[in-house]
Amino acid sequence: MAQFRFMDLEIWKESIALNDQFFDLADTLIESRSFRVAEQLRSASLSISNNIAEGSGSLSAKEFANFLNISHRSIFETANISFVAQRRGYITNENLERLLADLESLSRKITNFRKSILNNNQ
Repeated sequence: MAQFRFMDLEIWKESIALNDQFFDLADTLIESRSFRVAEQLRSASLSISNNIAEGSGSLSAKEFANFLNISHRSIFETANISFVAQRRGYITNENLERLLADLESLSRKITNFRKSILNNNQ
């Protein structure tokens, strides 16, 4: 199998695992006929791993850091959609808390990784 740089990054691995959970939630939203919210959730959660992967192909640390910033912002969008899903009764408070804790953890890791690549290339 081909090996890309992003495949070795823990933040990418975590984002892919988390994305599976959000795709499952999106499936629940579709069953409830909340098609637009489901599509927005899929897009936002997929953007987290997509931008990590795309950024890993950058030729400069600054460019990679920009993609990590976009990925980081997608975490906040995903968290917001999760709140909406909970308020509409699609997920429980407990599920929301677990998802938010996972998103917060990934957010910190992306921030720290971003800082480290910028600091290592000064």
